[in-house]
Amino acid sequence: MVGTSRSIQTSNDPNFLTVAGDIGDPATARKVVDRALTRFGRIDTLVNNAGIFIASEFTAYTQQQYEEVLATNVAGFYHMTQQVVPAMLEQGGGHIVQITSSLVDHANSQVPSVLASLTKGGLNAATRSLAIEYATRNIRVNAVSPGIIKTPMHAPESHAALAALHPVKRMGEVSDITDAVLYLESAGFVTGEILHVDGGQVAGA
Repeated sequence: MVGTSRSIQTSNDPNFLTVAGDIGDPATARKVVDRALTRFGRIDTLVNNAGIFIASEFTAYTQQQYEEVLATNVAGFYHMTQQVVPAMLEQGGGHIVQITSSLVDHANSQVPSVLASLTKGGLNAATRSLAIEYATRNIRVNAVSPGIIKTPMHAPESHAALAALHPVKRMGEVSDITDAVLYLESAGFVTGEILHVDGGQVAGA
């Protein structure tokens, strides 16, 4: 397993390689792939999980926020995937999964988030396009589209209000997302799928 972020720490686990870097920088993608192939010899699965979310009125977004969100959400996906696909083709196949957002399909007036829809919606479309492009070459491409997940980015005092935004009246757990990724990993006949793990948000209020 290989993990990357700007602040990731060195790992002593021989089965977990860490590579520090900015995911929006193409040099980071090249470094991650080179080191992964050197350590493990192949890349079976890529999970494009990096993301920035900023809830803001559309006209209040700054140029810096726009550039930061596109660099992480779009450029990070683009550079990593473009570096990984040739390795997967050479070894005979692989699986690519994007983590997107249910706000793409279920806009919410309480959560103004055009940049999330612009970037994560683009990933949904790219997922389908890549799935078709590589369908005959044994590379599957899918996405997991979460609702609001209970992570440190959400303060505990906000949990009750965030839970209420889901029909099931609870926030998602990290395990809900990892379970979805593992399902897609094992589902050899599934490609081009946007799997909603959102407590019913996409179905309606």
